[in-house]
Amino acid sequence: MHIFGRWSKLVLRVAIALSVLGAVGQSHAQEAPTKVAVEGIFPPFNYLDSNNTLQGFDVEIANALCDEARLNCEFVAQDWDGMIPNLLAGKYDTIISSMSMSAERKEKVGFTASYYDSPSVFVVQKSSPLKGMQAWDLAGKKLGVTSSTAQASFAKDNYNGAERIVYPSSPELYKALEAKEVDVILEDKLAIYDWLTNTKAGSCCEFRGEDIKDPKYFGEGAGIAVRPDDTELLKRLDQALQKIQADGTYDRINAKYFPFSIR
Repeated sequence: MHIFGRWSKLVLRVAIALSVLGAVGQSHAQEAPTKVAVEGIFPPFNYLDSNNTLQGFDVEIANALCDEARLNCEFVAQDWDGMIPNLLAGKYDTIISSMSMSAERKEKVGFTASYYDSPSVFVVQKSSPLKGMQAWDLAGKKLGVTSSTAQASFAKDNYNGAERIVYPSSPELYKALEAKEVDVILEDKLAIYDWLTNTKAGSCCEFRGEDIKDPKYFGEGAGIAVRPDDTELLKRLDQALQKIQADGTYDRINAKYFPFSIR
């Protein structure tokens, strides 16, 4: 009877544990999808492959965060101009798309800690006679930027003597530089690194001048954005980010895309 009693208690405990785990699993399975917005035209951070599936550094980081935070995530491809407005309108729950945490954006949305940091840089044709990249060096020159970016704001405020030409997307900006439609472009250094080093078109061009880091425009790196009142999701994403950085997951994803750390 004593042995039977011990086994009965053990079976009861196992049954209770399984019941609790089942309830947790069921709760997780029934949890409403967390919709993640990604632009999809910013390689190597985010892009659509030949099957029209989102790929890239941002996408892999998002998947790792969702797994760690036990979130049932769905991706939404979103054009850049509508990123923050559609987040605030409730069309998705978070933005994981290389969004720099500028002071202006921090007034509109909540951000996690930085998940990577990258300076901005000027890029020119290798044959360009331009040496300096100060405002007076670019006076009267055609300076290309991408719409609704920190680089566009920086150029508007600091290079008003240049003829600023705004393009809808980074690929169009790069094509303009290759075709010599502009004299110089201002872009995120890590974003254009892939084009410069891994494409035939990018072999035309090179970095010129010093790296630019200005927290007023470029913030403290790229962060994950949520609606200001969505504090629970922000907490879960921040905790997940800390975990994947500590357990090596982040570094493995980093190494797949860059031969150096971008933290």
